[in-house]
This record gives sequence, C-alpha cells and structure tokens, in this order.
Amino acid sequence: MSMRVSGVGETRWAVYNVLFAVGYALMLPRFLLRMWKRGGYRKDFLQRFGRYAPETLRRLRDRRRFWIHAVSVGEIGVALRFMEELRRADPAAAFVLSATTSTGHRFAETKIGKEDVLIYFPADFPVVVKRALAILEPKALILVEGEIWPNLVRYAKARGIPVMLINGRLSEKSCAGYRKARAFFAPAFRAMDLIVAQSEADRARYVALGAEPSRARTLGSAKYDVARADTAGAASARQLLAAGGIGESDLILVCGSTWPGEESAICGAYRRLRETCPSLRLALAPRHAERRNEVEADIRGHGLTCLKRSAIGAEGDSLKVPGGKPADVFLIDSTGELMGFYACASAIFVGKSLCGRGGQNVIEPAMLGKPVIVGPHMENFSAVLADFLAADAIVQVKDAAGLEAALRRLLGDAAFRASLGERARRLVETKRGILRETVRLMRGAIGSVS
Repeated sequence: MSMRVSGVGETRWAVYNVLFAVGYALMLPRFLLRMWKRGGYRKDFLQRFGRYAPETLRRLRDRRRFWIHAVSVGEIGVALRFMEELRRADPAAAFVLSATTSTGHRFAETKIGKEDVLIYFPADFPVVVKRALAILEPKALILVEGEIWPNLVRYAKARGIPVMLINGRLSEKSCAGYRKARAFFAPAFRAMDLIVAQSEADRARYVALGAEPSRARTLGSAKYDVARADTAGAASARQLLAAGGIGESDLILVCGSTWPGEESAICGAYRRLRETCPSLRLALAPRHAERRNEVEADIRGHGLTCLKRSAIGAEGDSLKVPGGKPADVFLIDSTGELMGFYACASAIFVGKSLCGRGGQNVIEPAMLGKPVIVGPHMENFSAVLADFLAADAIVQVKDAAGLEAALRRLLGDAAFRASLGERARRLVETKRGILRETVRLMRGAIGSVS
C-alpha cells in the first residue's frame, strides 16, 4: 500500500513539515547539549542531514542493502541480532545500520561487521529523507521497536521500498500521543508491510492507529534472543571488585541502570540492611555514567564512602579510602561493563523502574540465573514483565520500602535466591527464537510486495 505524496494530501504534509521543523529547532539545543555531555557529538554530524563522506558514500552505493534503523543501545542490540539471523537465512545480505544517539552509534561501532555500513539516522525533513533514500535505495526499510517517521515511511513507499517494524512496542502513553497526531501517523502505520509486535496489547494499539490487521503479528520480545553471557566481562568485573575490597564470599547487591532518586533510596536501604548483614556489599551503576559526580555526592550524603570504577587502573590497582578500609559503595561509572558485574551479583535491582519511568532490560541479568527486583514503572518492558510475573521469576515492588523488604528477604534466604534465579534463567531459554521467526515473516512480506 502506498502513501500519497502529492495531491489531496499535500496540505496535511505541509502542516507536518512546518510542525516538525519548529519542533526540531526547539529540541536541537537540548539534543546538542546531550551529545556534548556523552561525547561524539561532532563526528559524522552531517549524516543527520543526508551528507556523507566520500568513502561512506561509495560504500552506501556499492550494492543494495537492507536498511535497519535502531535508536540507541538497546534497539541496536536487537538490530545486530536480527542482521545475524537474516544473514543466516540469506548469506548474501548486506546492511546499513542507522542510529539516532551518539551513545548508540558508539556501541554499534564496536559490534558491526566490516561488510556493513553504520550511519546516523537522517532527520525527517523531505529533502533530507529523499536524498538518503536515493543514495541507499534499500531492499527494505526495517524499523526496530518504536520510532515512526511519516516522511521517511511515505517517501520509501513512493519508491516501492517495503517498510517494516520489528519487535514493536507501543505504550498507552505513546499511543495517546500518536492518536493526537493521527492525521500524520495513521497513513504511516497503514502503509507498513509488516508489524511484528511484542504483545497482543501492542498489536491492538498499532491496529487502532491504522495498521492493517492482516499485516500485524505478535511474537514476543526479541530481546530474549539478544541476551548473551559475557565470560570475559565477568572475570574482569570480579577482578575490579576484588581491587575494591569486595571478595567472592561477600553478598553483592548490584543495582544497574539507576535513575535520579533511586540511588538515594538504595543507599538508605543498604545502610539499614548492613546492620543485620555485615557481609553485604553494594555495586551501583547509574544509567548515565556522566552522572558520576552527582551520584557520588548522593552516596557520601548518606555517610557512605565511595570508590569509583574509574579510579581503578588497568593493572587492578585501587584507590582506597583513608585507613585502608574498602569503600562502602563501588560506583560503576563506566559503560559496557554492567553485564560482567551482573554475573558477580548475589541479587540485582534493575533501575529506572522505582523513580524513573519505563524500566530497563531485565532479560540480561535473568539469563545469568540471578534473582532480579524491579519497581512499579516497567512501561517499556510491559510484555517482558508479564512473562516474568507469570513464571514467578521476578520480584516487583511498589516503592522504596517494598524494595528494602524484598532485598531483606532475598539476602536472608539463599534457597529463595537460587530458585528465583533458576526460574528466570529457564524462562529466557524457553523464549528464544523470536528473531528467527521475525526473519521468516519479513522475507515473506518482501516477497508479497515485490
């Protein structure tokens, strides 16, 4: 199904383009500030406007590729595994992977194969989108999880390019936002050749927004296929913890991807838990490493000492607090190492779920057979959370008091920790295979379009 690019619909798109331009201009300063804080803001910046260096341009034009778009690190993990599965089914397949954030782009640089091309996602201005599509002329445009850009979809369809959404999720809040702008987004959803949703609730929302029911399918979360153990990372984390005075016989609470407000709640609970559990140690990993100083100040405000991972040299030498005692809290102010620390944990709290909204991925620590606790706000992982709750493979709490109570029970009962972790591990194993089925559906959809 094509989207009309000219004629009666032109007024609609003129309005959209004006609104998008105004919104983009208003958001650009914040966007640039965030990139500056996280680094990499200058590199390849013009790619966001469809301008590529000569070598990149040559590679983009050397053959037709599948264009996979993923916003940031989590979505890129899904995209990379999807590319593996598609290449397994079609060894000649080639890809261009686009990312929105500099953090995601930097992560993808370390993972993408030499035969594939990594770019920044082009802004949804007509001239930019048309230029990017003319250069790439992809075999298909495959969007991962959430972002729908009307100009990109409509101009891709105008060029006869199949457009698909994989591992799709759509919260009630996002659905309400799309509904307010239905005039712009309904044609985009209607034009999709395939939507693979994480849950029936997600699928129903896509259909309500205009997707063709026959083209919308439910498979589950592809992140079950993405989770992989990191043996080398676990060994490195164990050495780092040892350098910080944390031994293998200690009980280790790892709190990962924490959000403002959660660190304070965790530190308060930790102080009280140590009164009855003196062997308890805390490793804290904020979602954004650039918050290290803010988080350190919060830790010290609770009367706790802190050792930052960045203070430990490559040789494992550590800076310890005066008096030679290990620090109370090991602050993981680095990126890309969290899975290794999860592997060392006795219990895990996954953040952005107690004070933040949306939650973070619980599949990775669960795959390791670890007992996992989350807060009430898991909107971005609602389908996954439902799987875990149904299998009695996770603990969800309502507030900070509930978190402390759950930790007290877990840390005081080794058998409970082991059984909860084992149920979580088995669940992840039984849910794998979603991306293989997604590839099958995608190839079928492309065949029906071509």
